[in-house]
Amino acid sequence: MRAVIVREPGAPESMVLADLPLPVPGPGEVLVRVQAAGVNRPDLMQRKGLYPPPPGASPLLGLEIAGEVVGKGPDAADWPAIGTPVCALANGGGYAEYCAVPAGQCLPWPDGFDAIRAAALPETFFTVWSNLVMTAHVAAGETVLIHGGAGGIGTAAIQTVRALGAVPYVTVGSADKAALCRKLGAEAAIDYREEDFVARIDALTGRRGVDVVLDVIGGPYLDRNLRCLAPGGRLVIIALQGGAKAQEVGVGRILTRHLTVAGTTLRPRDGAYKARVAKGLRGTLWPKLSDGTIAPLIHATFPLAEVVEAHKLMESGSHSGKIVLDLR
Repeated sequence: MRAVIVREPGAPESMVLADLPLPVPGPGEVLVRVQAAGVNRPDLMQRKGLYPPPPGASPLLGLEIAGEVVGKGPDAADWPAIGTPVCALANGGGYAEYCAVPAGQCLPWPDGFDAIRAAALPETFFTVWSNLVMTAHVAAGETVLIHGGAGGIGTAAIQTVRALGAVPYVTVGSADKAALCRKLGAEAAIDYREEDFVARIDALTGRRGVDVVLDVIGGPYLDRNLRCLAPGGRLVIIALQGGAKAQEVGVGRILTRHLTVAGTTLRPRDGAYKARVAKGLRGTLWPKLSDGTIAPLIHATFPLAEVVEAHKLMESGSHSGKIVLDLR
């Protein structure tokens, strides 16, 4: 099969196509002929040598795929059967023509979806569901601040928050991205280049603060995120795009306002946890994807041979929504 390999950790140009043996599905796994694969920030970090795959995972890049099941390993579940079109959260190996994935991490294509749209779902919606629902326990009527609202995670989070009956606010880096987020359902979009998002949240919530903050920036935003939270609020940190170091943090606020701070990463979680996420998604958000109530936002597609350009686009930060590799 053709697959993307990283010759040495570094720039996008370190990725090249190579001919590799097909993966062999292990116990509980299925083999998928990949038709499309999503590009995500963890892929960029792994390419740079900053996010090594967990033990036993494929060393190849790629954490979400869509395609057709063509083989099964020992003790694989009856579903998905051979021939079934699926999208899946992979543990690695998605940038290739074939990928072995645990059966419990597979989901059917929503009605009317093709491979490109289906491949844009797993990493973002698994991440959003596991953090907003399973970690932060967002409830109807609550308010949620989502940083990076126009990205793949952000656009999925806006729609998920609305589907849960809660109210999303977002931060973005341009007027165009703000307009896009409002169109997707954001109650307000705050341009962090022009406004102090803490002051804006204070005004938007009548000085109460939001119930939940979903953060991808990390250290530089820690104190400001805490200042945005209402009493009993929850901060969930899922990435460190701004760095891991925080300075001058008012930790006393955590105690006096009864705040919760959680940090999560999805990839090292075990298969049983990821299967629970898949089950939750299939029962709640997948019907809304099928009827068009919510939808993935696709910014651009690239053939597998142009993976370098796909990574450069993601690193530029100019995209809104998902970047997908087309292997059809």
